[in-house]
Amino acid sequence: MNMAQTRIPAPSLPQSFPERLVQLADGAQVAIRECGQGPAVVLLHGIGSGSASWLHCAQRLAASCRVIAWDAPGYGQSTPLPQAQPRAGDYAARLELLLAELGVERCLLVGHSLGALMATAYASGVGAARVGRLLLISPARGYGAPELRDSGLRVRQQRLDNLERLGIDGLASERTARLLGPNPSEGALAWVRWNMARLNPHGYRQAVELLCGDDLLAYGVPAMPCEVHCGEADGITPPQNCSAIARLLDAPFSMIPGAGHASPIEQPEVVAGRIGHAQRHSFQGTANG
Repeated sequence: MNMAQTRIPAPSLPQSFPERLVQLADGAQVAIRECGQGPAVVLLHGIGSGSASWLHCAQRLAASCRVIAWDAPGYGQSTPLPQAQPRAGDYAARLELLLAELGVERCLLVGHSLGALMATAYASGVGAARVGRLLLISPARGYGAPELRDSGLRVRQQRLDNLERLGIDGLASERTARLLGPNPSEGALAWVRWNMARLNPHGYRQAVELLCGDDLLAYGVPAMPCEVHCGEADGITPPQNCSAIARLLDAPFSMIPGAGHASPIEQPEVVAGRIGHAQRHSFQGTANG
């Protein structure tokens, strides 16, 4: 294990957002981080991250919510999916087993970046009865639509070539600054890099296949309320792209000031405020196991 993996830039992580393993009915396991009590808020991370990336948001939400963040299949200690080229529905099926095991009957589901694609598929499919509201942060649409497939092939080849050439630690060094705004703090840089340096190559490859082979918009307009947010300086999923997704989902759109793509790390107070606002408006007075 390299030094980037062993140094934790946020020493409060083990105490305030502890990790545990959940065994599922199909024999797979999912690593989650959990804190707080109250209505459930479920957080899905992006392609270059993990459950720990939500730490600073979770700390702000724990007083009023049961906060659950997973390591997606193939990330951290979570069992990879069996499919070599999984689609969002495959991740959604694993999420359904997890929430059933955790006794979550109703939740606010939050997806960041590629996690937004997983979240939309879940909310529009097997998880429709569990999701009271859907909140997407800098959603990655994916390249699965016919008009985007040539671009998707190029992105797939580039990402897999970079993984082979640089390795996980090299990817973390090369991509960290791109995920943040123009004037990131040293703390934000260190936290993005630490999370990315913990990626598993196999899980990352599966996520690349998802990104390049699926389309968030193929899952239709969710039946529950949905909202879309994006960092005003996001260079990965730019505001104009996120705004277009919001229009097609018939969802309100808002910007996150002073943030790039990794807004839950760069502006956790603002992001937690948006999540808390959605939670209060959707679940006030609702208990959740």
